[in-house]
Amino acid sequence: MLRTLLSSLTVAVLVLSTAIVSMAATETMRLDYYHSGNAAKEIFSVDRVVIEPLSWPGDLSQAIDTSNLGKYFFEVRDQKTKKVLYSRGFASIYGEWESTDEAKTANRTFQESLRFPAPTEPVEVVLKKRDPKNVFLEIWTTVVDPKDQFVDRSKSASPAPLIAIQKMGDPTTKVDFLILGDGYTAAEAKKFEADARRLTEVLFSTSPFKENRQRFNVWGLCPPAFESGISRPSTGIYRDSPVGATYDAFGSERYVLTFDNHALRKTAAFAPYEFIEVIANNRTYGGGGIFNLYSTVAADNAFGNYVFVHEFGHHFAGLADEYYTSSVAYGPTTERVEPWEPNVTALLDVSLLKWRNLVSPFASTTPIPTPWNKAEFEAYSLDIQKRRVQLRKDKAPEEQMEALFREELAHEQAMFSKEKHFGQVGAFEGAMYEAKGYYRPEVDCIMFSRTDHFCKVCQRAIEKIIQMYSSAS
Repeated sequence: MLRTLLSSLTVAVLVLSTAIVSMAATETMRLDYYHSGNAAKEIFSVDRVVIEPLSWPGDLSQAIDTSNLGKYFFEVRDQKTKKVLYSRGFASIYGEWESTDEAKTANRTFQESLRFPAPTEPVEVVLKKRDPKNVFLEIWTTVVDPKDQFVDRSKSASPAPLIAIQKMGDPTTKVDFLILGDGYTAAEAKKFEADARRLTEVLFSTSPFKENRQRFNVWGLCPPAFESGISRPSTGIYRDSPVGATYDAFGSERYVLTFDNHALRKTAAFAPYEFIEVIANNRTYGGGGIFNLYSTVAADNAFGNYVFVHEFGHHFAGLADEYYTSSVAYGPTTERVEPWEPNVTALLDVSLLKWRNLVSPFASTTPIPTPWNKAEFEAYSLDIQKRRVQLRKDKAPEEQMEALFREELAHEQAMFSKEKHFGQVGAFEGAMYEAKGYYRPEVDCIMFSRTDHFCKVCQRAIEKIIQMYSSAS
């Protein structure tokens, strides 16, 4: 009897111990590396491996990425068994830079990071890139041993208090969205919080984020800056801001990025996050967004609400820009391949249109390709672009640029409302910065103009990512 009781007690202790171990929080590991090269070649080298201060915020049951999004893709494989433990698609600053003219004649190095649940045994981190046929090919592999003495486990203080803007549940069951402030002085901390809360409301007033608000945690973190604002080199303004955000990325005056990945990651590590948007304490129109890296916005611009949501669409769901009349830093593509982004197509095979099931089944209702008043739009839009360039050349007050954008938006909305296929899903030529050869799903969308809504295809793409990072409860 005693032996049976002891045996039962031993089993109970083992079960309890196993449960405690399974409940233990998984650490967050970050591999920092350097991505170097030019338009013709790429070189990778390890910088450091870090254990971040907070536990892994993601759902371990959704560790494998099946979305097929991103220019790049990485896998964490058990070194012995080769089993894939974690994977994610992403894009990068290097991936954009290599398509610029500078990359044809110069070499550059960019800091990048891969974050994943910390393994208990050595793993292979395998990096892949799409080839011209859209197939992911391995381009770099490195081994990470969690027991290596050089894995950085050092502790440091958070640069600022973490603000729970919206907490809907445990980070492992929710999408964790971090809003980082840059260019806010200590005296402007309350302004940052007000800006972050305002922009959060803008995001969740936009479908499909509105219908899925309960699936998001939103956090705010704002390290104090020595000076107010961020750098804008084209106008002689330089700021040593904590996150390193700057205008004029790749020579585009409105493109806001941070090239200081170390500063970004060191700050963000003190919040549970999967997605980041940097809000810059500036009035000048600008922003940026890179899939699974971060997005940015100038908080005080009259069109900051639009930019915040538009750029988050890039970062969160890999949505492509659908506009094509504005100047950009990238060179045109030399060959037409089907884009990996879910909201644009090269329409190489009409029968394989990626959003075919959202198109009207009656060809006479919404033909593919879909006609629209393209010539009239282009004539008006190109004139707007000339006026826009002149305003920047004249260093006109930002109020004049905002007035031009309001004029443009009103004109476009009136024009689009008269389109025969307005509000219908089809294939409208003009997207991805090119007038011909690429098509977008609807005549208008927040990824095309400064409107306030996503098209049906973009909404579906966003919903898929929400489901990938959160549970319904």
